[in-house]
Amino acid sequence: MTTSMQRSWSTGARPNRFAALPAGRIGRLGGRLMRRLSGAAQREIAELVAQDRPAEVLEVGHGPGVLLGMLAGRPGTTQVVGIDPSAEMRYLAIRALAREIADGRVEIQAGDAASTGLPDAAVDVVVSTNTVAIWPDLEAGLAELHRVLRPGGRLVLSWHGGSDPNAVARRLLLPEQTLARIEDELGRRFGAVHRELTRRSTVFVAQRRSEEGVS
Repeated sequence: MTTSMQRSWSTGARPNRFAALPAGRIGRLGGRLMRRLSGAAQREIAELVAQDRPAEVLEVGHGPGVLLGMLAGRPGTTQVVGIDPSAEMRYLAIRALAREIADGRVEIQAGDAASTGLPDAAVDVVVSTNTVAIWPDLEAGLAELHRVLRPGGRLVLSWHGGSDPNAVARRLLLPEQTLARIEDELGRRFGAVHRELTRRSTVFVAQRRSEEGVS
């Protein structure tokens, strides 16, 4: 059972039905708007994910499926699994990626950061865009994503706001203390963590230690 209706760890607010946890007709409208507006930011993240040429990728909170489609089309990627707690987002992604799903390159299922449904050490890369600040429990989410990564695998987390101040509404930016907490918790769980700005996003990259055994 997911805990997605709980309050966000970063703001204490419950997820809204338009973008945070899309639901109903307004949620589908939000998802279609995300599809129209998110392409450039998602391409930046796809390039970061592709640096290691991962075979198997998990996207947490895939929304309407924009990044899933980009990742599935990368050479060397054998499967991309997408999880999302929103039935509306799963519906939109399944419609958009019907061919990739039929070919076995994409799998979509219900889940969230703290409850992925995947076995231990299942994927080479975990990626999540614009979701980390609305998780109910930051520590639980990072522990779960660490668990499903193979030793040496990478976690890529991004949030709105990069080097271009005009690329995102100011209300979507996170305060520095919130960004610092994400970075600190990643460091505790993974060790080394790198924060960088793309044009449109603040990105955290952490790697599971190669010497760690699989529990």
